Amino acid sequence: MIKNTNFFEYHHENMIKNDLIIIKGKVLSWDKSDIEKNYGVNSWSERYFDISQDGKLEVCPNRDELKIPLADIIEEAKSQNVQFPIVLRFHDIIRNQLNEINQAFKRVISEASYNGKYFGVYPIKVNQMREVVEEVIHAGREHDFGLEAGSKPELLAVLAYNDNPNSLTVLNGYKDEEYMRLAMIGRKIGRKVIVIIEKYSELPLLVKVANEMNVKPLIGIRVKLNVDYSGKWAGSAGEKSKFGLSASEVIKCVNFLTEHGLIDCFNLLHFHIGSQVSDIQTFKDAITEAGYYYTKLCLNHGCKLEYIDVGGGLGVDYDGSKRASDSSRNYNIENYVSDIVWGLKQICDLDGVKHPHIVTESGRATVAYHSCVITNVVDTIKTNQNYNTDKKENEHIIVSNMRELFEEEALSEKSYQNIYNEALNIKKESHQAFKLGVLNLDEKAVVETLYQKLIYKISKIVKDLEFVPDGLMSLSNQISVQYLCNFSIFQSIVDHWAIDQLLPIVPLTRLNEEPKNKATIVDITCDSDGKIDKFISRDGVESTLLLHDLKKNEEYLLGIFLTGAYQDVMGDMHNLFGRVSEVHVYGDKSDPSGFYIEEVILGSNSSKVLKTMQYHPEEMAQKIKRLINAQIESSSIAPREGVKLADFYENSLSSYTYLRI
Repeated sequence: MIKNTNFFEYHHENMIKNDLIIIKGKVLSWDKSDIEKNYGVNSWSERYFDISQDGKLEVCPNRDELKIPLADIIEEAKSQNVQFPIVLRFHDIIRNQLNEINQAFKRVISEASYNGKYFGVYPIKVNQMREVVEEVIHAGREHDFGLEAGSKPELLAVLAYNDNPNSLTVLNGYKDEEYMRLAMIGRKIGRKVIVIIEKYSELPLLVKVANEMNVKPLIGIRVKLNVDYSGKWAGSAGEKSKFGLSASEVIKCVNFLTEHGLIDCFNLLHFHIGSQVSDIQTFKDAITEAGYYYTKLCLNHGCKLEYIDVGGGLGVDYDGSKRASDSSRNYNIENYVSDIVWGLKQICDLDGVKHPHIVTESGRATVAYHSCVITNVVDTIKTNQNYNTDKKENEHIIVSNMRELFEEEALSEKSYQNIYNEALNIKKESHQAFKLGVLNLDEKAVVETLYQKLIYKISKIVKDLEFVPDGLMSLSNQISVQYLCNFSIFQSIVDHWAIDQLLPIVPLTRLNEEPKNKATIVDITCDSDGKIDKFISRDGVESTLLLHDLKKNEEYLLGIFLTGAYQDVMGDMHNLFGRVSEVHVYGDKSDPSGFYIEEVILGSNSSKVLKTMQYHPEEMAQKIKRLINAQIESSSIAPREGVKLADFYENSLSSYTYLRI
């Protein structure tokens, strides 16, 4: 029997034996291991998502017995006139992630007899949405969890929202005088605002502003560490990074503060080793070097540091592989916390220096899991294999050659390679012959159709082979079906397009049915880059994803997961699609459905996105009316029809930018 019985449990006439699904006495080839291999829900979801016995994807917002089918949430959202695509936000997951990080630090600090405390801060650049920041502040209040800003607009936000006097407000990024004055306003109103010096010239400016405003600043200095980094963002750290000070520049800052009687304002030592760090060894090395910076500054330079800020980098296991790759990590939160706490303790104890308070800026791990994009499949785009390929008199030799290959009875594991190579050559010949006028259009269509049918036959042989030659690895793409989905990759999952970030994609229903189609996903933008052809699988990255046939009059919905970090705030205005509608969900065991929708935020309408690009929708509507009136006056359009056309144009200006399907 399957150990994880919550995956598909015995239910009426349905049961599972030896990992095979049995429905009404019929054994299906699609089993639990196949589902996990293709969609990996148990691997990447950190127990926030599961699959019900009837094949529905469920959210488990509190990682307990409360499991909510996403399809149920979608139905309620639709009843409130929310259209696809939709972003679902589960604020309970933010709270759970934040609590997990804080509890891990408290637990390890206690076990290690570490004398410092933990003060986490959330860098709002990861997701600046007000509702997300408010949830972080509310959930983190009991832990004195603070905020981090890296620009003036972000500083304005964190000053207003981080109202816990015991938490930290950490300020990164390059700074001008206005930035410094805003920071000192935070000090004036009793906040623990720590200004991080990114380059030496910022320090005299900060001191000047602080003196003018008669306030004592809290100062942090960011150091450049000389360690080997891992992950896509390794270039954001190290000797050549755009932020941070070298050892000599750190000493220069210390000397400046000493000369001005402000050395006691130097409270925090900061470093950052990049986002989505994949290898735990990177943290180990960084903690060692930063730890010695801390102890030597305290022992040899008269510094009275209180905090070490280890920056961000805590990764998310997007593909569920648990390995040191760009889309994963070879550690968990407990490993991460233990290396920081025990590493600092050992160095401080060796040098006889007090343990510093620990600060982290783990934004990605805090919010990545909490949101997902739900899109409806509009249509499928398939290579036509239904064209009439019956043999005709005086058939061209190129067509006959392709036909013979297709009808070859000896197609097998031994012959498929040669047959494929020959088919490829004939196909190339047909293209050349058509361009020279030797083949007509009908003959070209026959060759292409026979080729596609042959490739499909060969792919059935290849999929069961342990080793596939490099030249045939692309067969899946050649026979794949494109699923046209109602969203914009450039708006909703821009990291997939920009940096090949892998994100889990799973159908919301029918997961207990075997999907037959090897698919890629294309969006509704008019850009050829608006596609997804890299997918997570147990064996690594696949060029296709198995999806089900579409059923008439039945929606087929796909969820794109782990989109809560960066994707919400980095989307662009490609094709003027604009922001997606949001549905904010909370779990509620007392509610019959197990959840309630706390808020709906409708996405951009056409008028809003046009205004963003300096268009004037009201003026545009007037122009269209004038053009229609001119056609009415010339009797080209009837007055009644003209009124309807003008109204339709005006209504379209106020409608959702995505497809209404």
